[in-house]
Amino acid sequence: MTMEAFGDEFGDDAGWVPPVEANPGWLGEGELAETRRRVPMLYVEALPVRVDPDGQVAEVGLLLRGSPTTGRLARSLVSGRVLHGERLRDALMRHLEKDLGPTAFPALPLTTVPHAVAEYFPWPSRFHDPRQHAVSLAFVVPVAGECQPRQDALELSWMSPAEAASEEVAADLEGGRGALLRQLLHHAGAL
Repeated sequence: MTMEAFGDEFGDDAGWVPPVEANPGWLGEGELAETRRRVPMLYVEALPVRVDPDGQVAEVGLLLRGSPTTGRLARSLVSGRVLHGERLRDALMRHLEKDLGPTAFPALPLTTVPHAVAEYFPWPSRFHDPRQHAVSLAFVVPVAGECQPRQDALELSWMSPAEAASEEVAADLEGGRGALLRQLLHHAGAL
């Protein structure tokens, strides 16, 4: 298309700017499926914790939600994709607020160096996600406020670190997240 044709199609307004997508970092379902087939996706995951006055992990929060892959109820960490152009801290805060509500008052880590990294593959492996190859940067995040599960989360259960690290809870976490949960608890000095 020549510049003349461009000008004719949109008028002679020299100040015309192409429309900006409302959320340019978001993919449509078809685009997401195609991207997942070709490119590893970047995620953030967070383990919400409550700490005692000495700064030790007293409770661990796990979400209960319907699984998109199995169709059953499963325990889950706070998690979600990082959007194109989004800073890790912003993605982490967005997903914490989305899953725990606006009054959870999370204390984000000072740096974006993850406490653990999990690489999920669509074939059987330690960390498994049948939809995609994904890399997840995982963090332990203390929360001080009222947590009200939102979006697709049905409830948020608080338990001791020992309960959270149990085989029973690990079996309720999909894709190897029981191992990730234990890594995060070790990082926090809770096991």
